[in-house]
Amino acid sequence: MYFCGVKKIAAYLSTDYPDFTNRLLRASQEFEHASILLSNNYNDQYGKYELLAAFGANELIEGNEHSFEELKKSILQQAKWLFGHLSYELKNEVEALNSQHLAKFHFPHLLFFEPCFLFLQKRGEEEIQLFAQDTCNPDKLIALIEAAYPPSINDQLVFPKFTARQTKADYLSAIRQLKQHIQLGDIYEINYCQEFFAEGVQLNPVDAFKTLNTRSPMPFAAFYKLENKFVLGATPERFMCKQANQLVSQPIKGTAKRGETAVEDETIKEDLKHNPKEQTENVMIVDLVRNDLSRTAAKGSVKVAELFGVYTFPQVHQLISTIKSELDEKYHFVDALKLAFPMGSMTGAPKISAMKIADHLEKSNREIYSGSIGYITPEGDFDFNVVIRSLVYDTITNYLSLSVGSAITDSSDPEKEFEECLLKAKAIFELDIV
Repeated sequence: MYFCGVKKIAAYLSTDYPDFTNRLLRASQEFEHASILLSNNYNDQYGKYELLAAFGANELIEGNEHSFEELKKSILQQAKWLFGHLSYELKNEVEALNSQHLAKFHFPHLLFFEPCFLFLQKRGEEEIQLFAQDTCNPDKLIALIEAAYPPSINDQLVFPKFTARQTKADYLSAIRQLKQHIQLGDIYEINYCQEFFAEGVQLNPVDAFKTLNTRSPMPFAAFYKLENKFVLGATPERFMCKQANQLVSQPIKGTAKRGETAVEDETIKEDLKHNPKEQTENVMIVDLVRNDLSRTAAKGSVKVAELFGVYTFPQVHQLISTIKSELDEKYHFVDALKLAFPMGSMTGAPKISAMKIADHLEKSNREIYSGSIGYITPEGDFDFNVVIRSLVYDTITNYLSLSVGSAITDSSDPEKEFEECLLKAKAIFELDIV
């Protein structure tokens, strides 16, 4: 029994339905709330599930003022599966901050839903199980999944041309101002983000996500739907996961393109691992994450399990470190999420100063970008990604957004930081940006 009032309805073999993800994407169109989380067979010692797909809202938890308290209250009332997001704008609840830019999507600061239907596939297993609330009729969903209709996904989907929210000259000027803040000691490092957007876009989110996941299968891929709002995520980064009493955070700081040959690829990896600038960026965030985890950790339990690990993805290499802690029994796991949010890799150090300066110099409201999408189990385990390398789309306003960022330190070259942002955007999505 995976959660209260729920029973197992069916089981499928992934070998019987090699297009099972396509079937789930099509089925999502029948629901106002849906979350499909894919690991894409990535080798991850901390991940428990290959696939989770949640459809329909049996219960909604929505917060815009005391969001973490509302989430904790609901969980304490009843253990259950929950799927949802933490918006970057939660920073304004956690700290005395604000956002000066207008929102385009108006995601709630926090939203979780208890699903009517849950598809679950554990890592290393072929079986995909379907669970349903006793009050939800699965017949139509089962028919959608099992119907032998041909795939309609277009793997050759062409995305519209994107426009930069700020000019290159404005971006370079902002980086120079950030370096001045660093030299004055206001901050040591900051993640500065810029938005690329397209308006009047007629986009099928299902087609778009399938195309992205085909081009760039990532370990924390997410198709996330809240009525007319969609996040189509191809992110390689984990914010935090919890298994039993262990918390694990894996910040990314350090990016390099893939090589044209195997030999060149290995050379680039070695250069990334030993690059002083990339190491400096990474270790600053490691220290910040250690501090964040220590706020809810059992004494002496915060450890750096891996420093400067080089991980390879289809288009880029990334420098990833792993920090672990044991949750102190006097804290609820929601406290650990709250006190570590927003994640250090998307803010900077010191965190509060970095967030204030970023909001002043950036030209758009991050909203769900730099936030997190994930799940919570009835046992109190969870896994949350970092919303990067993601398209955000509204089917009513027809507004499409892609934001990218990079870490700025005293040694940053503004031109190279601009090039890194374009690499992250173009390499992952093969987008046309002007």
